[in-house]
Amino acid sequence: MPFSQDSAETLALTILGWLAANDDLLPVFQGATGASDADLRAGANDPVFLGAVLDFVMMDDAWVVQACDAAQVKYDSLMQARQALPGGEQVNWT
Repeated sequence: MPFSQDSAETLALTILGWLAANDDLLPVFQGATGASDADLRAGANDPVFLGAVLDFVMMDDAWVVQACDAAQVKYDSLMQARQALPGGEQVNWT
């Protein structure tokens, strides 16, 4: 079943919470994005920022497994949720 934008945002918020509690990975995210602690709090209300959080976590399979295990969701859930958020549309170049 495809994610609605609301359910995708809910999952992305869960993943943001997981990321914020991850003392090893949070600095990597903040370094890669330039996001401050204040940006994290403000971004929790921004579907574009939440999409960026999912994009970041999906860069590494180990992060996907850890995040999905923590959220108790299937491993392809992040990809499906990402598609429901702004900028996540699948592009077909053919």
